[in-house]
Amino acid sequence: MRRSLVWVKPEGAELAEAELGQGRMAATGTAVGGDPLPYRLEYELTTGDRYVTARLAVRATGVDARTGPWRRWLELVNRPEGEWKVTARAEGHVPMPPPGGDATVLRGALDCDLGLSPLTNTMPVLRDGLLDGVPGPAASGEYLMAWVSVPDLVVTPSRQRYTFLRRDGDRSVVRFSSPGFTEEIVFDRDGLVVDYPAIGRAVRP
Repeated sequence: MRRSLVWVKPEGAELAEAELGQGRMAATGTAVGGDPLPYRLEYELTTGDRYVTARLAVRATGVDARTGPWRRWLELVNRPEGEWKVTARAEGHVPMPPPGGDATVLRGALDCDLGLSPLTNTMPVLRDGLLDGVPGPAASGEYLMAWVSVPDLVVTPSRQRYTFLRRDGDRSVVRFSSPGFTEEIVFDRDGLVVDYPAIGRAVRP
């Protein structure tokens, strides 16, 4: 199954093209934003079995009014033994921390989480069947994520929980929570985000 989605965000937009099937997903996307400075972001994502992240490659670019053009690249590879590899580089000078991070603190994470992107919420809910069922302990999962902040492309571990709340027709509502943040996300029947109020809303879902 191939899908193309556009999400309108509080400070930007994102286009993603995804292919899902047999427990795997492959996707490419482009996003634009303006905080903390204007940027364009492009990414490629592939998973292995059970929607476990295999590789995420991200590029962010922009022009700083004082220092000129800048570019950043990040590649995350999740090896079969559960160890992550982080490769990053940057060109230009902008007031942001350097991209990348410590791969050792990501050990045990199954998923990446690309900041401000509704796409990467799909993997854990599909893998653990959190779009159907009845509310309760069996409809909740806790995860360690390799979280990528945008646009600096810094990678840090993030503890997150997804909890199935209810079905609304062919839509599922799942509560997302991480330290200091909680939101209800609406997914369609394919497991793609329709509405994530703090992050983005799909256009003509």
